[in-house]
Amino acid sequence: MNESALYSSTRGQISPVPFREAVLMGLATDGGLLLPNRIPDVEARLDSWRELPYPALAAAVMRPFIDDSIDDGVLDSLVQRSYATFTAPDVVPIRAVGDVHICELFHGPTLAFKDIALQFLGNLFEHLLAETDSSLNIVGATSGDTGSAAIEGVRGRANMHIFIMHPHGRVSPVQERQMTSVLDKNVHNIAVKGTFDDGQRVLKEIFNDISFKDQFRLGAVNSVNWARVLAQIVYYFHATFRVQESTGAERVQVAVPTGNFGDIFAGYVARRMGAPISRLILATNENDILARFFNTGVYQRGTVEPTLSPSMDIQVASNFERYLYYRVGCDGANVRALMSTFQETGRFELERGDSGFVAGRGTTADTLATIRKYHQEYGYLLDPHTAVGVAIGERFLSGSEPTVCLATAHPAKFGAAITEAVGEDIARHPIIDGLLDLPTRCVVLPAEKDAVQTFMRETLAG
Repeated sequence: MNESALYSSTRGQISPVPFREAVLMGLATDGGLLLPNRIPDVEARLDSWRELPYPALAAAVMRPFIDDSIDDGVLDSLVQRSYATFTAPDVVPIRAVGDVHICELFHGPTLAFKDIALQFLGNLFEHLLAETDSSLNIVGATSGDTGSAAIEGVRGRANMHIFIMHPHGRVSPVQERQMTSVLDKNVHNIAVKGTFDDGQRVLKEIFNDISFKDQFRLGAVNSVNWARVLAQIVYYFHATFRVQESTGAERVQVAVPTGNFGDIFAGYVARRMGAPISRLILATNENDILARFFNTGVYQRGTVEPTLSPSMDIQVASNFERYLYYRVGCDGANVRALMSTFQETGRFELERGDSGFVAGRGTTADTLATIRKYHQEYGYLLDPHTAVGVAIGERFLSGSEPTVCLATAHPAKFGAAITEAVGEDIARHPIIDGLLDLPTRCVVLPAEKDAVQTFMRETLAG
């Protein structure tokens, strides 16, 4: 079989599995994350991909990673349905603003970049379950946008329930309402008393309880699920093609605001596949474990600081383990040892440096100043996460290579931050305005595996 469509764990203790099993497994049964056995080199195909519309490009980029159990016609149908829900005709518009090119990833149903992966994942889950007439109980943890996008991708679908944990009182009011106002019977919102890292810990503990996972047929929507990363690889090709077309540049650099390392890991894979990306610019807020690692070689957990960019308020980046696997030469035993050290001590250290990355930390002051500058000088509104990416992207501008900045959410999702930056309430969107009067449903639980599992048992028994 094509090695790109077979998946192994970062911890090296499971036999390779095909794409279907990888998607439904989510987190590997040895506690690691799944990766393709080989990243395909697609450089020879780039010219034939350049002019493709977004859904066709998505099918072309994904095809090498998916075996023949999903044929071309089915894959085409899945991507067409997934991106028909987006309001922008080209799905992901690219806009030249000031010295950078903004890649707008927020034109899906919940106005965040997570829709690009989760609309696809919802359709993919439905297809895989229908084939075998089986069911799935999806469990996720969110720092803000994943939850609403996952719920939107799964709500009302047959044979699926979804349980989403968010940190109680630590997501924006809009993000909370986007989740808790969905009252479909298969949607269950849980506010856990703690941080996003607590929710992510509970999620991993639940998935590592193999008997519970098997009994309740658990599936993952967090970016631990390889299909999430796969769908995100596509827009790196799309953005670089469009910017090459408009500038004539041979290569581009891409600035990515990130907390969990999922979005930027997709860029890392795209670059390894042959996308014309010179380097990735990693941007964090004050929760800067990732920026510190790339600048010092030390990966050390800190205390989560609440910021204006809450989706990045993370000190344990779950997708980082995938990058770590490649960084240590695809050595699962080494990954296990490093992750064990991190679990016990909260830190580990590697030799500093990766020529494919530069990294920086943006403060709240940087965020507000960047929102203000782009509004005043260019009439363009940045959400606070995108503003972090733009602020760091501007530090690494290159004379010869254009800088693409990923815009991860519509500014209306973070209206209070925009108002603080520009002095007026101008970040509006009808989807957001319509949330205010909707009824909501949510349960508050301690950040403990047993409490969440008990709630799931009772809910599914009812």
